[in-house]
Amino acid sequence: MAGPLAVVGNFTTVDQVMLAAAEQIGGREAFVEVATGRRLTFGQWVAAGRSLARQLHDFGVEPGDVVAVALSPSIDYVIGCVAALFAGAVVSGINTRLGPREVAGIFDRCSPTAVIADASFVVPGGHTPIVITPAEFELHGEPLLDAPLMQPADPAVIIWTSGTTGLPKGAWFDHRNLEAAVHSAGEMTHAFDRRLGGLPLAHAGYMAKIWEQFAMGFSIVLTPVPWTAQMMLQVLTSERINVGAGVPTQFVKLLELPETAGADFSALRVCLSATAPAAPELIQRIRETLGAPVIVRYAMTESPSITGTDPDDPPEIQFRTVGRPQEGMTVRVVDDAGAPVAVGVVGRVQISGPCVMRGYWGDPAQTAAVLGEDGWLTSGDLGRFDADGNLSLVGRAGDMYIRGGYNVYPLEVENVLVEHPAIAAAAVIGRVAATIGEIGVAFLVPEPGHRTPTRDEVRTWVRERLADYKAPDEVVVLDALPLTPMAKVDKQALARR
Repeated sequence: MAGPLAVVGNFTTVDQVMLAAAEQIGGREAFVEVATGRRLTFGQWVAAGRSLARQLHDFGVEPGDVVAVALSPSIDYVIGCVAALFAGAVVSGINTRLGPREVAGIFDRCSPTAVIADASFVVPGGHTPIVITPAEFELHGEPLLDAPLMQPADPAVIIWTSGTTGLPKGAWFDHRNLEAAVHSAGEMTHAFDRRLGGLPLAHAGYMAKIWEQFAMGFSIVLTPVPWTAQMMLQVLTSERINVGAGVPTQFVKLLELPETAGADFSALRVCLSATAPAAPELIQRIRETLGAPVIVRYAMTESPSITGTDPDDPPEIQFRTVGRPQEGMTVRVVDDAGAPVAVGVVGRVQISGPCVMRGYWGDPAQTAAVLGEDGWLTSGDLGRFDADGNLSLVGRAGDMYIRGGYNVYPLEVENVLVEHPAIAAAAVIGRVAATIGEIGVAFLVPEPGHRTPTRDEVRTWVRERLADYKAPDEVVVLDALPLTPMAKVDKQALARR
């Protein structure tokens, strides 16, 4: 965090900070639903959550039970989350874009006692949870007065991985984890910020930050779906957004609007480049046009805070790296034997600190595979440190391919491809080939208004910046890259093409 807390006191569990927020900043706005015009203050949020907690209690939800919230990003979603927490339950968000097989896998793993969902939600076979729809919420009834006494080490939240390598796994976090997010936030969070909210609320970017929102008193403005540049411009200016988040292509489209140049962005303090790196030229354009620096954050479901850049870092650092460890977190890069490697050497990224998950819910084998007894989390990411302590990611361990005996890390190639002025987005995968083992295939989304570069032009562009063997052998042009429900590029879908 940067600066003082909005809510002061000594708290050990999330319900305590929620109650204190209602008392100290109850009249402050917590959420805005742009699509409906609905607004929610911290006081209203807590009162509604305590009333719904009583309903959950009356329906038979007991402390330690799992309550799933399967709603689209909305005020109803966040009321459901705090209601579960006030009831002493473990809250588990379910992304509404997940398919039946994925939802069934989640239910099989955590067996929720209750589900807060729309009437159209289909409960997987073999499960009989209580289903409560928003239409049944009693938001102005009696609060749950005899709330259960919680402990800091009690499970509080389950966050599901995107499932890109199989069925989703449930990373669970206790109250101590949620509190730690406040201290690791850095420049991302000032007291009473107004944030542009775009990612699914079931994402770690929200679920692991519930304590942080109450402690810092920031508002989240939920944007309509589908996204448009005009909508982003309108929300940034009319809602006086302080923290604007978006993927690079969204910022490009925003900057292309003629009216952007004359808009009032005086409230905007910082922009966050999400899910993909922004080219140095784009970072500079954002700073010049919007008047705000760009920062990058490296996080994952299993550790929602890891590293980040600072607003005053030069564009090249913002593009080439994911910055330095956030407060309280420790990061190292190790070889296959688990020994730390030298600066500049690629290895597996490991993370330690209070934001790391406690484990995968109901899955001790998967937990043991990634989380050591010493608390170090072994990620699937490959990276290297530079001499200044900045971490650069070069890809996923499973994404690397070997072309003619040389290791190629797709993320490194993708970063170079998106620097091309005619390429809006890129993804690279390895494909089996005769003689040389594997070749690189680049999937490109052209930048509107530019001529699509040819295969030879793409290869030349990469060879001028990286080793020649890293230049993609094949180029496929797409209208858009396929995405997973968590807005990550779906490389399994690309591999099936």
